[in-house]
Amino acid sequence: MTLTYERPSASCCIVGGGPAGMMLGYLLARSGINVTVLEKHADFLRDFRGDTIHPSTLEIIWRLGFLDEFLQLPHQRAEKLFGEMNGKETTLADFSHLPTHCKFIAFMPQWDFLNFLYSKAQQLPCFTLIQQASVTGLLHDEGRVSGVTAQTPNGEQAFHADLVIGCDGRNSIVRELAGLEVRRFGSPRDVLWLKITKSPDDPNWSMGHRGPRKNFIMIDRGDYWQCGYSIIKGSLPALQQQGLAEFVLKLAEVSPFGLERLQQEITDWEQAKLLQIRIDRLQQWSKPGVLCIGDAAHAMSPIGGVGVNLAIQDAVATANVLTKPLLAGELKQRHLQRIQRRRTFPTWATQSLQIMISNAGQKARRKPPSAAERWLRGRKFIPFLFGRLIGIGFYREMPKHLASKAP
Repeated sequence: MTLTYERPSASCCIVGGGPAGMMLGYLLARSGINVTVLEKHADFLRDFRGDTIHPSTLEIIWRLGFLDEFLQLPHQRAEKLFGEMNGKETTLADFSHLPTHCKFIAFMPQWDFLNFLYSKAQQLPCFTLIQQASVTGLLHDEGRVSGVTAQTPNGEQAFHADLVIGCDGRNSIVRELAGLEVRRFGSPRDVLWLKITKSPDDPNWSMGHRGPRKNFIMIDRGDYWQCGYSIIKGSLPALQQQGLAEFVLKLAEVSPFGLERLQQEITDWEQAKLLQIRIDRLQQWSKPGVLCIGDAAHAMSPIGGVGVNLAIQDAVATANVLTKPLLAGELKQRHLQRIQRRRTFPTWATQSLQIMISNAGQKARRKPPSAAERWLRGRKFIPFLFGRLIGIGFYREMPKHLASKAP
């Protein structure tokens, strides 16, 4: 096979057209930087991806001037997150006091979110999206990464750039090819995602955990319930060996749906999509000419649904730090290291909180809650604290460099 070397005018090659990649591509292109985004799939249609748009991300969309238009897309809103503790419904997180324009989480299919970003980015002359482009290697020039090779519908091509940014998720090929070391923290559980069609007779169930000991969550997605069933890590083969009928019985014990309804809805194991929970982060996010952000730099647990929003925050921070040096042709390794320093604390703090909650959940299954845990559960400020941590996070990024070339 002949390798064709075409040199696009892009100064930045972004690998991965997910939330971080599309937001970063838009922000850089809006500032006049030539950007090529390589996405390995032919479209954005993938089920059970991160579909939560938190107040911090909605605030960024407001800052970009698109909030009213964005909220016209079909979505569901959650001003509070609820859970069941000791048989009683309780408020886990309350977003009503956040210092943001939107005091709610918007639940929206990720493909709608990505198509919206693309509709804005494709209006910019500096932005190019190439789909069905799978990265196969990194290019090097004088000791630094200078681009990528990718298999595309037109054959294998080379894409040269001043900077390669890996936004290609927790199984990032960029971080693997760059040899970036990963620190893994593990997780005791995985999640099976399911869809249950909504019925006109369904009560107005609050979104949230139906436990915490029952390991079942449900999210109102308009015409269906998105349900998650937490299982012990690696236990799916054993569940499958017991049979689908036994699995449906287990679901009926912990969900508000009757057995007959579940038997009608769940007729094949293909309807249960496994999410293998991982918590990890890179020791170093970059090497000369290459940077990883989002899940490629730090895989998050689904606790709090914060993964997409941390990735968006990474993208905004990256655009804020790199726009001027890229435009000036003066990008240095210290600029890439600055991004990691800026984003290390919110990443560490969020992952630490997720690990603590996960470990506490495991202990709760083995012994009664401690006096301290019982005291915390009774504090009225806790829902507002968790509303702040989930809705905004530990550090908020807002886009700069917005004066030029916006559609």
